[in-house]
Amino acid sequence: MARTQVLGIFREADAAAGAITRLKEAGVPPQEMEVLTGAPYPVGAFGEHVAPHRLFVFPLLGAATGLAVGLLFTVGTQASFPMLTGGKPILSIPPMAIIMYEAMMLGAIIFTVLGVIFESRLPRLRLGLYDTRITEGYIGVLVSSTKPDLLGAAHHALELAGAEEIKSDSGGDG
Repeated sequence: MARTQVLGIFREADAAAGAITRLKEAGVPPQEMEVLTGAPYPVGAFGEHVAPHRLFVFPLLGAATGLAVGLLFTVGTQASFPMLTGGKPILSIPPMAIIMYEAMMLGAIIFTVLGVIFESRLPRLRLGLYDTRITEGYIGVLVSSTKPDLLGAAHHALELAGAEEIKSDSGGDG
């Protein structure tokens, strides 16, 4: 079944927070609600569901991968092209440590950028409902679900919360 959406537009932040409360009372799961705003409100300011993230894992994996690649690169190069210079060891730790450190940092940076893109769920191929007034300071409360009865309850809850306008992607505006 296709996922449909209902978007309520609010002028005040308190009204949007009240809409989230009414949606929870109407039985809308927190994962199916999203607050759209152009203003920098703190995460969870409206009482919406704060999705857990695993961004900290990406730099750790990147650092471990970079360290392994740096070790493989230095050991592989020195083992493939051994240069005996005055009885010094072929695998010398201080120069290897510099290369391994740089590779570890490069891996951590690259994986962090990829992690931010992944955790931000970019690119978002289907944008869904939107109203240009959101960029002008209004607040949008978006409900996305596959259940028509749940969307009806969400539409009613948004009306009760005092939405200035309610849009639906099923064709017409509410």
